[in-house]
Parts: sequence; C-alpha cells; structure tokens
Amino acid sequence: MPLHRGNLFLIGLPGAGKSTLGRQLARRLSKRFVDADHELERRLGVSIPTIFEIEGESGFRDREEATLAELAAQTDIVLSTGGGVVLRPANRARLKEHGTVVYLHAEPATLYARVRHSRNRPLLQTADPLGRLAELYAQRDALYRETADHVVGSERGEVMRFARMFETGGPGDGTAEPSDDGG
Repeated sequence: MPLHRGNLFLIGLPGAGKSTLGRQLARRLSKRFVDADHELERRLGVSIPTIFEIEGESGFRDREEATLAELAAQTDIVLSTGGGVVLRPANRARLKEHGTVVYLHAEPATLYARVRHSRNRPLLQTADPLGRLAELYAQRDALYRETADHVVGSERGEVMRFARMFETGGPGDGTAEPSDDGG
C-alpha cells in the first residue's frame, strides 16, 4: 500500500506517541522524521508554553497552521503533528490532501499515565489533567477520525504491525515481527 505523496502524518492527543512512534516509523520506512511542535519552537526560538503565555492559544494555532502549511508540502516525511492541529478545518484539509493520515488512538487514562509528569504541555497544566484529557478527547476524537485515513491503537506493537503494510504492500506477507524494545 503506497503512502499518499510519500507522507505519513500522525495525529492524536498529547501522549499518544506521535513523536516517539513517528521516529521509529520514519526509520522503518526510510523517511525523514519531522516533529511539527519542535519545528515551530526552532523557528520561533521559544517553547510552546512560552508561545501560549505570550500569544494565547489562538496565536499559537495561527503559527501552528502556518508551519503545517510548509511542512505538509514536503514529500517523503513522517510528520508528528501537534494534538490540536485538527481543530482548524484548513489543517484537516491540508493533511488529507498531502499525505496518509494516521490517528494514534488512546483512551484518556492511558494518555494521562504517559504525560502526567510533563511540563511542556500547556493545555494540561491544570488542577485536573486527567479531566482535561477527557475533555480534549470528547472535543477532538471525532475530528481525528474524520481526518484520518487509518485509526491505529497507540501501542508500539500495533503501530509497527500497521507500518508493515507500507513496507511490503500489505499485511500477512510473512515479514518478521519487530522486537518490542520500548517506546
């Protein structure tokens, strides 16, 4: 199964593994990995929490949209997007137009276990981050599903089984199972 324009775009909530699994997928598929959030920070020279603090969420989303427009136009990349990228219709359309979109799905409790100690996630810096993840899930799950070409559980083994479809042309062709060495 070929990737649309050679691109694989990963979407999902904070903690779904977009960056961690994206790096592994890029290596496995011999593609360049790009983390949209890191690229935005590099371009602006400040962290995402700082952008939120200075410009608010709306200002951040404007910058995110402009960065995505440039990144999505590239070819042969695995792109880890920010969790809220699907909030804007233009971003959803751009992702679908320029690549194969995969929603890395996980339930809020799983996400919370993964991100509970992170300080670089401004939307989760609340008294109840698990509750906030549940709110984000309720708000965004349908948008992720609408945008995605494929929905895959965010566990490493499931993602790597899915990746084999793009390496070999389809599932069940006898390709060896990858080792589960973390992620």
